[in-house]
Amino acid sequence: MIEILRPGLLTTVQDLGRPGHAALGVGASGAADRGSLRLANRLVANAESAAALELTYGSLTVRFHAPATVALTGAPCPAALDGRMVGMNAPVHVRTGQTLEVGMPDAGLRTYLAVRGGIDVPPVLGSRATDTLSGIGPPRAAAGTRLPIGRAVDGYPVVDLAPVRSYPDEAVLRVIPGPRDDWFGPTALTTLCSARYQVTADSNRVGARLNGPPLQRAIHRELPSEGMVAGALQVPPNGQPVLFLADHPVTGGYPVIAVLTDQDIDRAAQLRPGQSVRFRPANAAWGSAFVQRSHERLGGEAVGGASRAGR
Repeated sequence: MIEILRPGLLTTVQDLGRPGHAALGVGASGAADRGSLRLANRLVANAESAAALELTYGSLTVRFHAPATVALTGAPCPAALDGRMVGMNAPVHVRTGQTLEVGMPDAGLRTYLAVRGGIDVPPVLGSRATDTLSGIGPPRAAAGTRLPIGRAVDGYPVVDLAPVRSYPDEAVLRVIPGPRDDWFGPTALTTLCSARYQVTADSNRVGARLNGPPLQRAIHRELPSEGMVAGALQVPPNGQPVLFLADHPVTGGYPVIAVLTDQDIDRAAQLRPGQSVRFRPANAAWGSAFVQRSHERLGGEAVGGASRAGR
């Protein structure tokens, strides 16, 4: 059993979510940074899908009422077990009654605390994840919350320390254009992939609101609601994109100019308010497509010198 003594800004139980229920209006939710959750579970020899704690801005204190093996991954935080410093990205053995204090990260946003055996709260629609938008799943952790530890393990820990990448001051995220990039003006994609945007304080697990050069629309009529995915860059009428994250709605009524590659969704989950972010085409072919689409809409010369309609 784990007892929450100090929950920090936001601590929730997360696993790999409940995909496949969008037709019911239920989003996938799950860990915002899936790679860090998987790593934390591997370090304590859990299945990668086991439930763990997701800390936003750290600042968590927990007491263990039974011996445990734990691991911290994701945004790097100072951490101490009964006052003795312990490291990130490594298994840590805990005795009954010991207290783990996790401070605030100096980079990144979300930290994961996995416990060998997993957090064993009752699943809802096949997942133990807290969906902060719909309210499905266990409630947010509060002082006094007690969380049971499961028994499902996958062998024994075999790695003492996992190397991980650092968090850059300015994130670069790769995107694929569409599905509604044709609703925007001829230079919108170029603006998206050349300008610098800043993450605003009005961001959460649902999405990161960005501030930067507005993306001008060419079509201003209403768009019927359509399905949304994590990583979608939806653009409301003010032209400032919203980057959908783990708890995004299943549908939306604003056009999506581009979508992050699946690999970069985890990086987006670690964006902090005030941090700068840039977007880049996912590969050279998409980069050429961005330029060509802009030329076509401007009625100019296309890549390779071919003549285009409008001339």
